[in-house]
Formats: sequence, C-alpha cells, structure tokens
Amino acid sequence: MNTEPHADPAAAPVRFDTKIAVLLRADLAPWQRLNVTAFLVSGLGSQVPEVIGEPYQDADGVSYLPMFRQPVLVFEGTGETLTAAHARALARALPRSVFTSELFATGNDRDNRAAVRAVRTAGLDLVGLAVYGPRNGVDKVLKGARMHR
Repeated sequence: MNTEPHADPAAAPVRFDTKIAVLLRADLAPWQRLNVTAFLVSGLGSQVPEVIGEPYQDADGVSYLPMFRQPVLVFEGTGETLTAAHARALARALPRSVFTSELFATGNDRDNRAAVRAVRTAGLDLVGLAVYGPRNGVDKVLKGARMHR
C-alpha cells in the first residue's frame, strides 16, 4: 500500500509572485491605522484589476463581493522610512496610493484630492503608502520598514 500523499494541485499552497503591501507611519493611533489602511487598499483595488479575486458565496447561495486574491501585508516605519519608500515606489513606477496627514482633517473625496494636489511630491506629509508589484520590487521599496505589530 502506497502511503505517500498524492500531489493534488488544488491542495498545493498558493504562492504569489506579486505583493500587496501597506506601509503606515508608526505613530498613528489605532483608529487611524485602520482607516488609512482601508483607504489605501481601495485605491489598488480600483485601478489594478488583477489583484481582485472571484466573488464569494456561502452554502446558502448568498453572494458576497470579491476581495483581494492575496494577502495584504502591513508594515510600519518612521516618516523618513515612508518618504524613502515613496521615492523608491515612484522610481520603480509601481502602482501606489498615498494618505497624507492633511486627510485626517477633510471629510470627503473632493477635499482629500485637493489636499494632496496642494503639496509638491517632496513635501507630502505621508502617513501611509500602499504599493503593488513584483515581490522583490515591493520588498526593495519597503527597505527599512518592519511588519506591523
């Protein structure tokens, strides 16, 4: 009797050659971390369709919206770490979204966009950055950041 497990491709762990990552400034309050993360990843989901999986359905046939097809890794770092990561993401032309400190004082999308538009790239007071791309490219962008605790 053969006791070796058979290779079932459907049961094999899924490995992604891409990465979705969020980098948050370490001094944010817990509610800010959650809010910033939600805003940042919504940008990726809206502009990078390949990150979205298939819709969900429970055993009763109730349908649910599709979500990202892969995990979102959350990192933290200093303001300097965010600035450096932002510059590396721009240099690599990776899809990205930003959240600046000014957005905590606005209450709608129009004002959010105006607040970002009012500041030159080098002057952005970043509190969060989301980036998507090849694993090794995203890892290089996040150099100096640590996994969120």
